[in-house]
Amino acid sequence: MSQRSGKKRENLAVMDTNGWLTTFADLVMLLLTFFVMLLSMSSMDAKKLKETFSRFQGAPGVLELGSNQEINSLSEFVSTYETTDHLLVVDHTLMEKMLVPTQETRPDQVKEVLEKIDTLFDITADPLGIAISFHGELFFSPGKAELREVMIPFLNTVAEAIEDCDNDIFIVGHTDDIPARGSVFGSNRQLSLKRAEAVLDYFVNQHQIPSQRFAVGGYGADRPLVPNDTPENRNKNRRVQIIFKIL
Repeated sequence: MSQRSGKKRENLAVMDTNGWLTTFADLVMLLLTFFVMLLSMSSMDAKKLKETFSRFQGAPGVLELGSNQEINSLSEFVSTYETTDHLLVVDHTLMEKMLVPTQETRPDQVKEVLEKIDTLFDITADPLGIAISFHGELFFSPGKAELREVMIPFLNTVAEAIEDCDNDIFIVGHTDDIPARGSVFGSNRQLSLKRAEAVLDYFVNQHQIPSQRFAVGGYGADRPLVPNDTPENRNKNRRVQIIFKIL
């Protein structure tokens, strides 16, 4: 009997009275993780969260417009997009309404452009803001950086939107992966930069928009939209983006 009681006293003597600290430390770590998660979610872009959740729901978000919010111009679209947390969705009709000149002032060549509007223009959500892309050789001759006349009416429409809003503008040139042989430019990157500068010069010189509102860049073939494996894809990759930076 005395031996058993001695063993009990021995077991009691070696028990770790600090074991609760392990559970407490785990609890503190869980609380810290929880608050870090809350902090990170609070700093996320609302549009990014909306896009993420829409993927789980199996349906894309849309830019919802009420009957009294019909968009008739590009500047209205930029303003509406900035004040909503919905995703950017632009259909053919809306894009044509925002980008092309009025019917009364369209030259014949502009009417021909309308038949290819889905391949020549694109409006997307960029990390910096709303990006309008002009695709293909329609606006610049191969290896050249001079604006073609057909591009002018469309640039005038964009210029009106720039004048009507307070957003800063980023103009970026892109090319395909075919080397710029026989060109006065040493590389595709230089060519893409000069094309972006040509668009900038038009806005500044012809519309007197302050130059400090603009920044320009040229990526050459470094950021293709699609693989440069077909003439159609190369046409998409040759583009100039005009980005309305989110305020």
